[in-house]
Amino acid sequence: MALMAAAAARMDDHDEYAKLVRGMNPPRVVIDNDASDDATVIRVDSVNSHGTLLAVVQVIADLNLVIRKAYFSSDGSWFMDVFNVTDRDGNKVVDAPTISYIQKTLEADDWYYPEARNTVGIVPSEEYTSIELTGTDRPGLLSEVCAVLAVMGCAVQSAELWTHNTRVAAVVHVTDAESGGAIEDAGRIADISARLGNLLRGQSDVRAGGGAGSLAQHKERRLHQMMFDDRGGHAAPDADAAGPARTEVSVTACAERGYTAVVVRCRDRPKLLFDTVCTITDMEYVVHHGTVSAEPGGGAYQEYYIRHIDGHAVRCEAERQRLVRCLEAAIERRTAEGLELEVRTGDRAGLLSDITRIFRENGLTIRRAEISSSGGEAVDTFYLSDPQGHPVEAKTIEAIRAQVGEATLRVKNNPFAAGDDAARKDAGVAGAGTTAFIFGNLFKFYRPFQSFSLVKLYS
Repeated sequence: MALMAAAAARMDDHDEYAKLVRGMNPPRVVIDNDASDDATVIRVDSVNSHGTLLAVVQVIADLNLVIRKAYFSSDGSWFMDVFNVTDRDGNKVVDAPTISYIQKTLEADDWYYPEARNTVGIVPSEEYTSIELTGTDRPGLLSEVCAVLAVMGCAVQSAELWTHNTRVAAVVHVTDAESGGAIEDAGRIADISARLGNLLRGQSDVRAGGGAGSLAQHKERRLHQMMFDDRGGHAAPDADAAGPARTEVSVTACAERGYTAVVVRCRDRPKLLFDTVCTITDMEYVVHHGTVSAEPGGGAYQEYYIRHIDGHAVRCEAERQRLVRCLEAAIERRTAEGLELEVRTGDRAGLLSDITRIFRENGLTIRRAEISSSGGEAVDTFYLSDPQGHPVEAKTIEAIRAQVGEATLRVKNNPFAAGDDAARKDAGVAGAGTTAFIFGNLFKFYRPFQSFSLVKLYS
């Protein structure tokens, strides 16, 4: 007890000193639309601490901005980040409210120092109850979870689900279906947890909480943490993965400077930097220098110079392999192959249960899901394949369309788009985007789709 008290006293002294330093050196943020011809440049200077880089990247990722290029460097206790960002369409960020939000958030002292909010990553909420589920994946699991929640009187407000190498993790925000508020009754929360635990057959972890002390953490960071395997890192990447999508991670010693050099090459995609920095941070490494850039052909290059928070570089081969394994899995688990289908419709009780049941009855597996509901409208995105990971057939999409009813289905990505230029020409949509191309193939291979009336196309 005496040792714990002494440690707590030292921590309090350190926190008071850190607060003094931060007060004398508040974060400085510059957002410049003139420094680059094709991107908005965001510069952030702040006192350096573990998690500083992740805090900045999280703001950019949550706004769905694309980081085209970035570099970061620490000089003693001072940290400098520079990001070249665009929106998803490749345009500069010119929206005044968005610029103001970035400026105010990144200049807020407690954004970088979550101890001011009591718990790392905790965002108190009185509006919903957060449920976390982890376990072994199987076809139809999300459908069964949604059915249980509907029976228990829970309305799903938002959710995100990831799967990777037979494992599944989900963060679900629910409210009471009648009152519309958070579920705070301890007995009811325990009942929900028990029923979901039974559903997952004892091969899982289920936690639920509500109110200011809830599990209302940043969903995507929490999912990374939940997918972490305490027995030795994240699940290993798929050995059958090949081609340009394959992730390559190298970890080598940089002995002359006392760093470990980490180089990542993979397919570029949104939130890639968040996924890698989140994993490095949660594994208790500090990024001292780094650079990120897009490569020709849709690739991405990331280079980091890191040390453990204790000041040491990677010390042994087992630690090196663990870091490689963790970064590979963190990158690949968000990359869900297969049909990307958006369902947009009026929200109602049991909607998500019905939609996921339709997928299950048509023999589809949900690889990843993003669920949201706002203003009476539900916007749900699902990444689907058959249980063997094969593309979804056109007749299955037609069956789903017929069963979903009065809803707008938007096919955002599809497995047929991997065809060559000749295939595109045969489909009659040469030069068309991904969405148009799948429907060109559907028209060619499945004639009844020509008369559909509920599916709308978006370019």
